[in-house]
Amino acid sequence: MSFLDALSGILALGGPVVAILIAMSVLTLAVTLYKLWQFAVSGVGRHRKLSQALTAWDAGDRHGAQTHLANSHSYLVPIVAAAMAAPDQPGLDDRLDAEAGLALAGLERGFRFLDMVAQIAPLLGLFGTVLGMIEAFQSLQSAGSSVDPSLLAGGIWVALLTTAAGLAVAMPTSMLLAWFESRMARERVFADKALRTVLVPGHQLIEAAGSVPATAPSHA
Repeated sequence: MSFLDALSGILALGGPVVAILIAMSVLTLAVTLYKLWQFAVSGVGRHRKLSQALTAWDAGDRHGAQTHLANSHSYLVPIVAAAMAAPDQPGLDDRLDAEAGLALAGLERGFRFLDMVAQIAPLLGLFGTVLGMIEAFQSLQSAGSSVDPSLLAGGIWVALLTTAAGLAVAMPTSMLLAWFESRMARERVFADKALRTVLVPGHQLIEAAGSVPATAPSHA
């Protein structure tokens, strides 16, 4: 039996609900592959050079920071470069926060679709099961007094097929969405730390603390 024959058999048993679930699973796979490609191209989670640039900037080595930054392929490079170019410009922190939020929102595009699939697929499966049970009991009623238990059993397992299909789509989608969201949560923390490091580097804090005169102890 070929794959198309098996697929047509499943569609014939499950009806339009299974067809919708198969279409949703194909779209989910497409979105997942796109997000993996987007994360790889944007350098999500790969900030080694950028981290080295931030460390150099934090220590006051601006030339070293620029050198490391030029070798980084992170999507945060343009934002960090803008912060390094004019760290003392008024209102820069709010603008950079907005730009970072926009970049992160672009990386999160598609998450709502995955969340919708994770929530709707089990409900679609349950809906198909209810429709299948109604059809099974209608067949049982039409049989009249000559009731065949296998008729009811066959209708029930066909009805439950849609629930299984819905869960089979929803569970991996939910796990993928949780993994994507956990990565983006780490990205938000890193982006916020990167901007705060550039705008308020550690060496300036040390110099500011050293310039504060010590207060002489008061004598009663």
